[in-house]
Amino acid sequence: MDGTETERIVRSSWGEARARIRHAFRPWRAANPMARWLVIVGMVITLGFLLLALFPGVVAPYGGEQYRVVEGTHLDPDTADVNCNAEDVVCQQLPRRATPSAEHPFGTTAARFDVLSRIVHGARIAFSIVILSTVLAMVIGVPLGLVSGYRGGRLDRILVTLMDAVYVIPGLLLAIIVAFVLQAYFSPGLASASVAVGVVYIPQYFRVIRNHTLSVKQEPFVEAARSMGAPPRTVIGRYVFFNVVQSVPVIFTLNAADAVLTLAALGFLGYGVPYPQPEWGLDVARAVSDVVGGFWWTAFWPGLAITLLVTGLTLVGEGLNDIVNPLLRARGLRTSRRGRRLADNAAPANAPTLAESTGANA
Repeated sequence: MDGTETERIVRSSWGEARARIRHAFRPWRAANPMARWLVIVGMVITLGFLLLALFPGVVAPYGGEQYRVVEGTHLDPDTADVNCNAEDVVCQQLPRRATPSAEHPFGTTAARFDVLSRIVHGARIAFSIVILSTVLAMVIGVPLGLVSGYRGGRLDRILVTLMDAVYVIPGLLLAIIVAFVLQAYFSPGLASASVAVGVVYIPQYFRVIRNHTLSVKQEPFVEAARSMGAPPRTVIGRYVFFNVVQSVPVIFTLNAADAVLTLAALGFLGYGVPYPQPEWGLDVARAVSDVVGGFWWTAFWPGLAITLLVTGLTLVGEGLNDIVNPLLRARGLRTSRRGRRLADNAAPANAPTLAESTGANA
């Protein structure tokens, strides 16, 4: 193979890759500009908290559970294996309820914790539980929805009845019940809190995937696969699954926002992660008495963190919903200049363009 033939193959492969990328981003380009801005703003907020969770030491001057330091440093004697009783070591406690300052930008709590450090380290716990809980809900809800919608019959009726019974229970109440049971038989922690939050969202994934499966399994390509003797596992995994999972990222993002609120509510009520682990809802609960005494910063900053993260995830979910949903994306086609060009190019040759139709109606 000479150099010309190799260059031609490389150019062809690169052109095909560019075409696939353009096709993948076509819904983004055709969507309403407001939907794109919602995703961008939401991603900026969410990525900001994600960076705090991944690199807490860059921003947090202290540990999440640190209440004292080795004099002259920010070292935690409990984690640095420093003996405070040694003659050459002096340990010093952080000030109690210190006002925001250069040393403690967000102040300190009644338990001598640095509020900024608690918020930064709390972001890691929030993302850990949100990811674990939503992944748990997906792993259980999506396969059950696929099997129930494809199989039908008695299995479908049993699963639908079970999921409806779980769905009618208010989400927070269900999470509290599950957390109470798990704490009675297992030690409280990330795993128990993740399961308690994740159980709430299993019916949502089940209902959405089942409804999509009921419509997709009637499509001609699925009927053709069955007529050629493909087993149900192959039909579900190869032909049905990839046509019903488009809405899962949207549900995941919206559930993640709701999971942050559910986790904060569990922590506020004492059913989340145990104290003194840094968790925003738990910190708000322990700061209620501080607010009455005028120490507003101990509750304000954790509450603001909850609000910002929920807002960021909600903006991403709403924006993705507008982009993924064909009806809402078509609305964006009619309102943007680029959308008008795409619509005119997709119209038949003898059909009037979108601009001509608008002028005729006027």
